[in-house]
Amino acid sequence: MAKFDTDHLRNIVLLSHGGAGKTSISEAMLFQAGVISRIGRTDDGTTTSDYEEEEQKRAASTQTSILPCPWRDHKVNVIDTPGYADFRGEVVSGISVAEGAVIVVAAPAGVEVGTRQLWQMAGERDLPRILFVNKMDRENVDFESVVASLVEAFGRKCVATQIPIGAEADFSGLVNLLDTDAEVPADLQDAVDAARETMVEAIAETDDDLTEKYLDGEALTAEEMTAGLKQGVASGAIIPVTFGAATEGLGAEELLDTILDLMPSPAESETAMGTVADSDEQVPLSGVVSQVFKTSADPFVGKLSYIRVYSGAFESDTQIWNANKKEAERVGQVYVVTGKDQESVSELAAGDIGAVAKLSSVVTGDTLSERGNPITLPEIEFPAPVYQMAASPKAKADLDKITSALARISEEDPSLRVTREPDTLEMLLGGLGDVHVEVAVEKMKRKFGVEIELNMPTVAYKETITSSTSAEYRHKKQSGGHGQFGHVLLTIDPLPRGSGFEFAQKVVGGSVPREFIPAVEKGCRQALAGGVLAGYPVVDIRATLFDGSYHPVDSSGLSFELAGSHALSDGIEHATPVILEPILRAAVTVPEGDTGDVMGDLNGKRARILGMTPMDGGITVIEAEVPQSEMLRYATELRSQTQGRGTFTIVFDHYDQVPGHLVQRIVDAKEKVEAEAARS
Repeated sequence: MAKFDTDHLRNIVLLSHGGAGKTSISEAMLFQAGVISRIGRTDDGTTTSDYEEEEQKRAASTQTSILPCPWRDHKVNVIDTPGYADFRGEVVSGISVAEGAVIVVAAPAGVEVGTRQLWQMAGERDLPRILFVNKMDRENVDFESVVASLVEAFGRKCVATQIPIGAEADFSGLVNLLDTDAEVPADLQDAVDAARETMVEAIAETDDDLTEKYLDGEALTAEEMTAGLKQGVASGAIIPVTFGAATEGLGAEELLDTILDLMPSPAESETAMGTVADSDEQVPLSGVVSQVFKTSADPFVGKLSYIRVYSGAFESDTQIWNANKKEAERVGQVYVVTGKDQESVSELAAGDIGAVAKLSSVVTGDTLSERGNPITLPEIEFPAPVYQMAASPKAKADLDKITSALARISEEDPSLRVTREPDTLEMLLGGLGDVHVEVAVEKMKRKFGVEIELNMPTVAYKETITSSTSAEYRHKKQSGGHGQFGHVLLTIDPLPRGSGFEFAQKVVGGSVPREFIPAVEKGCRQALAGGVLAGYPVVDIRATLFDGSYHPVDSSGLSFELAGSHALSDGIEHATPVILEPILRAAVTVPEGDTGDVMGDLNGKRARILGMTPMDGGITVIEAEVPQSEMLRYATELRSQTQGRGTFTIVFDHYDQVPGHLVQRIVDAKEKVEAEAARS
């Protein structure tokens, strides 16, 4: 591929609700740019963007793909992202390196849930936006209705810059409203005149000189309209609306022209600032500075780090400095990537996107700069997991491989998270939904040869006491020769939640020799491993050794250890034991219309509603404390309940007592699990 300088680059992310046709329009753009010789189809698994087996199986994108399109002596790096909500982490990667966004809307469906969510994501980053209305060749689709729905959803700043020629199956092309010399079919002249007047009025409002000229009744030139429109797009005052039918190749050429004419180059976007490593000092970027925004495990070249260059030229066969890890890396070959294909290049200019293989210390979010000028860029913030499954190997032979495979897949996708639950010893794989986690498991089988089984996580219940008691235990065993003897008396008291375990001693008169007291504490701690109700760990109690006795010959540390363990277990049984469950703090964001249903559902999950906060855009944030056991499938349930419009975050908050009527159910479930484990 030819070299392109910063002024001749565009980095554009495609965003949409699932199924709107992002991958199809990117395929049509590649075809128009001469990168591919035929347009692939998503349903056939033949598109350049969806090259992973998991994508071809589902006929939907599961990862971000980079698709460079040379056009009019420029390069447009098209960043195709998944539409399905489970893969929002990939969207974050794509948005983080773009100067502009094309938001794709399917004409028959209109503005969908994901469209609004991604519109907001792009807006939060102040990305200039273009709307591309796809599938204009479908039945019951007309220009006026489509534009009206967009204006209703996003405001009057949505302005058509094209008029479709023909409708439904007769859709055959577009009239460019910026081209005053364009040939216009006679039956469209009135519609073109009206739409051009609306566009010119919006453009005139972006500049005082243009406003004055417009109010004086003077016609704006094509150059003035393009410049004013570009200024309006950059400020967010105008959102151009474009049209097409991607599977028929219609609209792709015009969209590429619109991107070049109206979207900013990296040189025109706001200058990024970096931080001097190991300090808070903000500085303008200088030297070579790039950031890794995506990582993939390529079966041929190993780990592939996708980079966006922000300053300087990133060259092949050089040394680079990982400013986050403080490690030097040898850069071998630099690539320009088109889907799964890699083309070697000598360098990437500032603003360009490419990839480097086999950087050992580098992970997504790391900044690559110069050792003598170590600069870091803000790390990319990925969404936190809201859905977890317990992961275990299907075959014992894979036991050693599973940890490595989980680490590698979470390195490839930072919105996946692997943790080990210390109480249940389960390895947990967390993601943004059930499909997200399932796709990760499929990838691990294909890429790393590890088959993983998923099960619902075991809730880490605990046990405690709610009243004080005392306990006594005498351990005595004589079978010839030295025997065993240890005798302890304990008081056992409940402690506030989160206190853990405390051991104290108030022995007087040497009834328990000082050298044996640590053994009593050790025995007590051993007894905490399994409670008396269901065998869960015991927490939040204090055991105080206040008396006992010993035998001058038969007593030993082991004897007092056993006595302490039995005494504490007996005491717990008589101190009104209860089961504790983990409580999560949830923030659920839903449209106002769904608030009542979601509140009712949360109440049915034994939630304690902490408050509701109305937000801009007709949404409400519900804050609540909810038992973990009730939230294991909530990612799927909330999506179904709100037609995908609801989102939530959860964090562990505290432990609280399980209601009495549920205790037996938990005990029975634990016994069933233990019985099945014994049989296997």
